[in-house]
Amino acid sequence: MYRAEFDDPTGARFGLPTFNFRSAPAGLATRRQLAAKGLTPGRQDIAAQILWRRRGKVRCAYLYREDLAVPKREATPAQLAALLKAWAANATCPSCGQGREYYIPRRWGECLDCHDSGHHTTETREVTA
Repeated sequence: MYRAEFDDPTGARFGLPTFNFRSAPAGLATRRQLAAKGLTPGRQDIAAQILWRRRGKVRCAYLYREDLAVPKREATPAQLAALLKAWAANATCPSCGQGREYYIPRRWGECLDCHDSGHHTTETREVTA
């Protein structure tokens, strides 16, 4: 649905060029659209915005120029190794010592198998207010 209240391509009313939902000109993209192309806005300023209404609230999405976007940086081998180490630490059960394919729930502090079996080797404390 076209809403004239959000149509301000010069930016006189909103301070930024403003377009209706799905009516932005070619060459402008949101962060997600840039990410889908392997790009990031870099340090460029916001070029325009899209405004629309949903459930009674005004929503906003900022637009960036595609020609000024830069390629995303690749993670270094050291960064990937650190992420893998953190994953292993968060996926190893302290009760049984087995690595799992999911993060150990912080609520129980152990894997789902150990929690379901009822043989808790870790101390559980009740918090009283």
